[in-house]
Amino acid sequence: MRAPRAGEIADRPSARPGTGPDDEGVDEEVTALLLQGDERWLSLAHRRWSGFVHSYASRVLGDWREAEDVTQQVFLAAWRGRAGFHPDRGTLPAWLMGITRRKTADALSARTRRREIVDAADRYRFDEPVQGADQVIDRIVVTGELERLPPPQRDVLALFYFADLTQVQISERTGMPLGTVKSHARRGVHRLRLRAATGAVEPGR
Repeated sequence: MRAPRAGEIADRPSARPGTGPDDEGVDEEVTALLLQGDERWLSLAHRRWSGFVHSYASRVLGDWREAEDVTQQVFLAAWRGRAGFHPDRGTLPAWLMGITRRKTADALSARTRRREIVDAADRYRFDEPVQGADQVIDRIVVTGELERLPPPQRDVLALFYFADLTQVQISERTGMPLGTVKSHARRGVHRLRLRAATGAVEPGR
């Protein structure tokens, strides 16, 4: 099977796997790119199948933003684990759905751990006066401000503050790329500092 030329399938829209002859032809071409280790696969496969991946994750998680994060993880995991795909064992969409189910289950488990962490954090009380920006951030996190952050930022900071994990360990546990972990941590802390600086935080509960 020949490799598709650049841009040859990029303009063939499809939000979900199809069953017609044309759809099967496109699926075969995208599958060929994966087997060849062609980096074009990542963007083309995302365009081709991100719709059904996101739809499944959103339905299970009940949170479209969290589903977006899972969708990114699915395609990155598929690309990195492409050696584990064998066409004789099933189609590429079916293989992607298997990864989607696993990543969605991981997200649900992480949500449970996050709730347990936040519940434990809410039991903390501070009797000593808080001084310094870093201490203010610590107090904000453990008194519930963590819950105001978007889920990915909340996950990363909760694991950092309460599970004492490094950014590398958080990446390994959540499946997020290390760069994504660092980005979520930076944005989360920035939001918390802004709330502290503007007086939006209600100290001590």
